[in-house]
Amino acid sequence: MKLLVEIVVKRKKGVSDPEGNTISEALQRLGYDSIDKVRTAKLFSIEIDADNLADAKKTVMEIADKVLANPVIENFSIIDIEEMN
Repeated sequence: MKLLVEIVVKRKKGVSDPEGNTISEALQRLGYDSIDKVRTAKLFSIEIDADNLADAKKTVMEIADKVLANPVIENFSIIDIEEMN
């Protein structure tokens, strides 16, 4: 079965987000005074061939843990899995 898996990686609470801070400052300069804070994240879309959903999840979790996210400062989660035709 061929699946499309989406994973989001974001910084842990309390970890600085320089890109988010820059965006927040730019928005405030543009007059968006109601914006207090911006946090950024990365979205990864992975196409995977697997025998079943459990195997696909296991493989993608390993990839996210070892390659996509830095476990010291980031968390990740699978946000969507859909079968491709």
